Amino acid sequence: QSSRQPAGPRAEPEPGSGGLPEGVEYIPTRKKGKNPMKPVGVAWYSLYARTRLGYLFYQRQVKKARERYPHGHSTPQPCRFPGVKILPIPVLSNNYSYLVIDTGSGQAAVVDPSDPLAVQAAVEEEGVMLEAIFCTHKHWDHSGGNAALRQQHGSCKVYGSALDAIPELTNPLVDREKVSVGCLTFEALATPGHTVGHMVYVLDGGPFGGPPCLFSGDLLFLAGCGELFEGSPETMLASLDVAVGLGEDTLLWPGHEYALECLTFASLLELDNPALEQKLQWATQQRQEKRSTCPSTLGEEQTYNPFLRTHRPELQAALGLQRGGGEHPDAFRARVLKEVRRRKDLYKAT
Repeated sequence: QSSRQPAGPRAEPEPGSGGLPEGVEYIPTRKKGKNPMKPVGVAWYSLYARTRLGYLFYQRQVKKARERYPHGHSTPQPCRFPGVKILPIPVLSNNYSYLVIDTGSGQAAVVDPSDPLAVQAAVEEEGVMLEAIFCTHKHWDHSGGNAALRQQHGSCKVYGSALDAIPELTNPLVDREKVSVGCLTFEALATPGHTVGHMVYVLDGGPFGGPPCLFSGDLLFLAGCGELFEGSPETMLASLDVAVGLGEDTLLWPGHEYALECLTFASLLELDNPALEQKLQWATQQRQEKRSTCPSTLGEEQTYNPFLRTHRPELQAALGLQRGGGEHPDAFRARVLKEVRRRKDLYKAT
């Protein structure tokens, strides 16, 4: 079941945003070393996102990851509150899918089913009925399992934005549309930037005495954010502001296990941030033990995630940026975000 609500003020996808800005997505099994700002990176992204070569590459990713990580790249840590269970499913080399279960009815939804075998194994182990697939965006490492799971679960619906070419999409969603799965209620929020049709999903934890849960795909990671393939810094900033507006107690369930890399990069920008230092030490220990670092909270993220700290004078000073005379505060924040993103892209390429 779904209900549409009037959309509030929201940044619209940019006209012609199929034209790609600088920057290329980090494809997990791709070797590092090339500068992602070079034109060859844009060509790679076009092949990955728009052609069958991308699907073939995804299949190769899945095969290699199953061989290298037969039990997943991380030890999952389920989250429970009365009536709800959230099970992270580690897939590929650093992706997460999420099985979200209404424990009362046994109905469940999965977010971004990258590897259908891993998701199906979790469904069978939990003994639940898969009713819905929520896709944050079109990239194969988030949508590649849609077709196989639809074949196994005939009544399962696939939700996502019509602006992205999501495989097997059955129920297109618009901004702020709500979907019910058993007693669970998810709200879709349009968050363009990474792709034109990127959406995040917010589980309402209130009826169960729990916090909101944000399944952020490639919008927001622990201490990081997604690359700007199909949007501007202004677009991404508006989308990140949407996420922050959900409240500090919101649990963040990201699409990738990038915590250690993102925190290490952030520590190079802010040399004197106790919250960042503490989180980096914790994440280092977690990853040494192959344990997942999710969830964090949006309140935590605002203390160390540079992409959520564009308003902070200490980060602006570290980047050597000053607000120009007459420059709108949000325009300056977008300029800060652009510089952080540029440095992060170069950091990954070294």
